[in-house]
Amino acid sequence: MRLLKSHALLRLVNSYVIDSPQPANISYLWNFGSLLGTCLIIQILTGVFLAMHYTPHVDFAFNSVEHIMRDVNAGYILRYTHANVASFFFIFVYAHIARGLFYSSYREPRTLLWAIGVIIFIVMMATAFLGYVLPYGQMSLWGATVITNLLSAIPFFGQDLVELVWGGFSVSNATLNRFFSLHFLLPFLLAGLAIAHMMALHVHGSNNPNGTSNNSDRYPMHPYFTFKDLVTIFAFFLVLSIMVFYYPNVLGHSDNYIPANPMSTPSSIVPEWYLLPFYAILRSIPNKLLGVVAMFGSLLILLVLPFTDVSRIRGSQFRPLMRLFHWFFIVNFFILMWIGACHPESPYLEIGQIATSFYFMWFILIVPAIGVIENTLFDLANSKNI
Repeated sequence: MRLLKSHALLRLVNSYVIDSPQPANISYLWNFGSLLGTCLIIQILTGVFLAMHYTPHVDFAFNSVEHIMRDVNAGYILRYTHANVASFFFIFVYAHIARGLFYSSYREPRTLLWAIGVIIFIVMMATAFLGYVLPYGQMSLWGATVITNLLSAIPFFGQDLVELVWGGFSVSNATLNRFFSLHFLLPFLLAGLAIAHMMALHVHGSNNPNGTSNNSDRYPMHPYFTFKDLVTIFAFFLVLSIMVFYYPNVLGHSDNYIPANPMSTPSSIVPEWYLLPFYAILRSIPNKLLGVVAMFGSLLILLVLPFTDVSRIRGSQFRPLMRLFHWFFIVNFFILMWIGACHPESPYLEIGQIATSFYFMWFILIVPAIGVIENTLFDLANSKNI
């Protein structure tokens, strides 16, 4: 123990992992951070081993994945683990963001922490999209074609930018090589951002369910919260094992088991399930440029919350109106996910447009309006007491 506090590097580890003071009343909802860290480590390790057997070439990519599945020792475990942990990564990050929204984790003094988290989320989505292209099945090819074509909506030089990304006039061998290189590098950027996220968290510590900043009732990270984190990590390993060995393709798309064919378009081109809400926002706006702006804006709008939430009460624990609209927001997010998987036709288009409008209204109008109402009622109650 003395070495932990005297050695320069170990002292840093000790301050973050062992002696870091955490609020005594944080619940299991605060365990998603450790689960996300676990997912990132698994993805980097399995990704490195998969890269040893993968061939980033349009003629060999699909067969190299089949080679991993059939010929490499435990290759199917590596591949299915990598694919399913990607889905769990997004399940945990959506739950992590939902918890942050509910308890106002974006408020001062944790605005920098929130901003880094939003950047991590955007980089995650880019990394997942690049990885989905690599097996080079039908949905990989056409998903890459549709998403990269969005750049053509940029005025003046959009088409040139698309051809620069493609390395030609369509998704080709150069595109696959570029995507593979970026998919290999971006997780290390994610790891760096995750460390920055932890450093920002360490400055003021975790938020808590009551929204108070009381520093007296705190416990050290180890052993109290490390063992609490291990409970959910082992539960995650159990569920992941069941998924990998019994239901490995339940979250995937069957069209990706068909080799990529640029001469045959699938009946419905959809991204992976975790990108569907943002795909629905893109499709709900008829104008291509505005649709692309709305899709990226739906991610960046998370950064405005520290400025639009004007309520004096931190978190939704003691705010019944905000709690109600928080659940409306979550239901609306699932509606967008459902609409993203449907064909762009009536009535799904109209439902998507309503859900998209509510999504943006929640950040720009509903959150500040509820804050103003609560503050006004609070002042009226105080004036009567005086």
